[in-house]
Amino acid sequence: MHGWLPILIMLGFATGFAAFNIGASKLIGPKRPTPEKLAPYECGMPPVGDARERHPVKFYLVAMIFLLFDIEVAFLYPWAMALRDLRWTGFIQLVVFFAILLTGYVYVWRKGVLDWGRDRE
Repeated sequence: MHGWLPILIMLGFATGFAAFNIGASKLIGPKRPTPEKLAPYECGMPPVGDARERHPVKFYLVAMIFLLFDIEVAFLYPWAMALRDLRWTGFIQLVVFFAILLTGYVYVWRKGVLDWGRDRE
């Protein structure tokens, strides 16, 4: 317990400081609410529509595809650092990796997942 005592004291001070600041701002802070102050802030734009609208499925598909390709590209950094040691074997693996990545990208593109225009019927 001897080693944990300074940490517990620091956590106590931090909690007390946070509680004091929140309480002081509630007691001392100005209380002049206006409709503009109570309205939700939308990056300087007036709020439009309901905040609980559903996003289209295409939004989530594009987000997942972005994460997939982004994570795959992140694997290239360690590969690039070790490419000299890997020599031709590493280069061939890199070409195969890019071919698979390009095939996936073309497949997604041909399926129309990346098309954000209106659906044509």
